[in-house]
Amino acid sequence: MKKYRFKILLVLALIGLGIYFLYPTVQDYLNTKEIQKTLEERKTEFFKNNPQASSFEVDKYLTQIEDSIRNSDPSIIKAREKRLKLGLDLQGGMYIVLEVNTLKLLEKIAKNPDDTFYEILKQTENITKVTEESVVKVFAEEAKKRGIRLSRYFGEIREEDSDIISRLEKEAEGAVTRAQEIIRNRVDQYGVAEPSIHLTGSRRIIVELPGVARKEEARQLLQGTALLEFNLVKDPEFTYPLLEKINRVLAGKAVDDTAQADTTQKSPDQLTKEEFEKEYPFFSVAMPNPQSQTADLFVRASDRSKVELMLNRQEIQNIIPKDVKFIWSAKPEFFAEGEGIYRLYCVKALPELTGGVITDARATLDPQTSAPIVIMEMNPEGSRDWARITGNNIDKRIAIILDGLAFSAPTVRSKITGGSSQIENIGTLDEAKLLEIVLKAGALPAPVDIIEERVIGPSLGQDSIKKGLTSALLGGILVIIFMFIYYNFAGGVADFAVIINVFFILAVLAGFGATLTLPGIAGIILTIGMAVDANVLVNERIREELKTGKTMKAAIDAGYSKAFTAIFDGQITTFFTGLILYQFGSGPIQGFALTLMIGIASTLFTQLVITRLIFDLYVEQGRKPNFG
Repeated sequence: MKKYRFKILLVLALIGLGIYFLYPTVQDYLNTKEIQKTLEERKTEFFKNNPQASSFEVDKYLTQIEDSIRNSDPSIIKAREKRLKLGLDLQGGMYIVLEVNTLKLLEKIAKNPDDTFYEILKQTENITKVTEESVVKVFAEEAKKRGIRLSRYFGEIREEDSDIISRLEKEAEGAVTRAQEIIRNRVDQYGVAEPSIHLTGSRRIIVELPGVARKEEARQLLQGTALLEFNLVKDPEFTYPLLEKINRVLAGKAVDDTAQADTTQKSPDQLTKEEFEKEYPFFSVAMPNPQSQTADLFVRASDRSKVELMLNRQEIQNIIPKDVKFIWSAKPEFFAEGEGIYRLYCVKALPELTGGVITDARATLDPQTSAPIVIMEMNPEGSRDWARITGNNIDKRIAIILDGLAFSAPTVRSKITGGSSQIENIGTLDEAKLLEIVLKAGALPAPVDIIEERVIGPSLGQDSIKKGLTSALLGGILVIIFMFIYYNFAGGVADFAVIINVFFILAVLAGFGATLTLPGIAGIILTIGMAVDANVLVNERIREELKTGKTMKAAIDAGYSKAFTAIFDGQITTFFTGLILYQFGSGPIQGFALTLMIGIASTLFTQLVITRLIFDLYVEQGRKPNFG
C-alpha cells in the first residue's frame, strides 16, 4: 500500500478539489429553488393586494424582490458567481451582433467635408460591408487613389498620412471600446444575469443576454445613447421637509405644514421597532445620516424595491414637486452586515448640463492626496456654461448621473473656468478609469447598428437541457450496463472511471469559470465514448496476456504498457483536432472543442492512473480481478 500512497493522495486531492469547484453549483441550485418558492409566495400576495396589476408590473416587482434576496446574502452572490454557468442555448435569451459605425465617426470629426469626401466615404462603406478591413485604412487607400491627402479632412496641413492614419485608428478603436462600455453599463443596470459582451473583429460586438426575450427592450437597451447629466442636489432645507411630508402621508396622516408638534408624542428613540415602523414608515427603510450635513438617504439593498414602491404611489407623486426627482447611487456606498447600502439623492429634475459638452476625460491620482480623481475637459460652450453653473452654486453639490444612476455628487468649492473640472471622492483608480470611459462615452458616442439578432426562448433552452441530459444519461447508462456485463469487475472499474471522468470535466469548467453549452454537452458525450474505448483497449489487452499464462499482475502491467501507445495516439490526435477547432471556430464550435480537450486530458488521467491504481490495489490484496 505504501508504494501507492502518492497516487492515492493525488486522486483523493483531485476529487476533493472537484467537489470544491462544483459545490457552488449545487448550492446555487438549492438557493434558486428556495428563491423561486419565495417568489411564488410573493406573486400570490402581490396579486391579492393588486388584482389589477399588469404582467409587466408583476415581472418588475418579482425582479426587484429576487435582486433584493440575492443581494441580501453574500453567500448567494458568491455561489452564483462561482457556479457552472449555462450558455445562451441552454438558458434562453437573445444573441445580438452589433457593429460600431466608425464611418459616422469619421464624418463627425472631419473638417470641411465636401462632395469628394462623401464619395470616398460611400466607397469605403461599400468595401467594408463585405470585409473585415479597417475602415480608416480603406478610406486612406480610396483617398490616395484620387490623389487626396488625408490632411485635407483631418489633422494639420503638413501632417503625414501615416501619422493621421495612426491617430484615426486609435480614435476608431477607442469608439468601439467606449461603445462596449456603454453597452456593458446598460446591461448591468438592466439586471441581466451573466451577460456575455465581447469584441470580435475590429468593430463588432457580440452581446448574449440570457433570460431576455423582448426585442424592443433589447434594441432600446443596446442602441440608445448613454445619457450623462449634471444635476444640482437639493439642499437639506428643502429635502428634509419633503421627506417628512412623504413620511406623514405613508403613516396615514394629513400633510399640514402649520401643524404644531404633539408634545405628548414619544421621541423616535423611545419607540419600539414596531412603533417606529408604524410612525415613520418611510424613515424605517430610508434613513438620513444624522452625522451628515446632507439630506441623502441610505437604503439597504433588500429595501430598494420597498422604497421605489413607496415613491411611486400616486399620493406620494402628488406631493413631490415636478422639478425634483430621486436618484439612486450607481453602486453601494458601503456594506453593513454583509449587505450593500445604497444612497438616494434628491436632485433637480432638469440637468444643469449634459454630457454632450465633454470632449475628454482622464483618470489619474491627485498629486497632493494620492486619491483617485477624474479630470474632464469641455468644449467652449460647455466651458462657459460650467463656469456660470459652478459660480452660482459654490458649496453646493452637483450629481453626475449616467442613465439615471448617480456616480458621484462632488461639492463645488469655487467657480471653475477654462472647461476643466476635477471629480473627487472616487473609491479606487479602477473606478476612476471606469468613470473616465463613461464620461468619454457620453461625450463621443459612436452609432451602433444591429446586424444580427436571434431570440432563443426559455422553453427551447429548457428543452435543450432536457434532451442533452437525457441523451448523456441514456448513452452513459447503456455503456455502463454493457461494460459491466461484458467485462464484469473490470467493466465496473471502467464505469467508475467514466463517471469520474465526467465529474472532472464539469469541475474544470466550473473552476475556470467556463460556460456549459449544448455543443459542450455533445463534447462530453463524445468523451464518454472515447473513455470507454480506452478501457476496452486495456481490458482486451489484459485478456490476451492472461491467455498466455502470465500472472494477474504481469498481465495488468503488460496490458497497460502495450495499450498505452494506441490510447495515447488516438487521444492526442483528437486533442490537436479540438485545438484547431477552438482556435479557428466560432462560439458553439469552441464550446464543443473546449469540453472535448478537457475530456481527453481527463480520460488519459482516469484511464492510466485511476483504473490502474484500482487494479493494482486489488491485486496487492491477493485478489484476482475478473475481466469477463
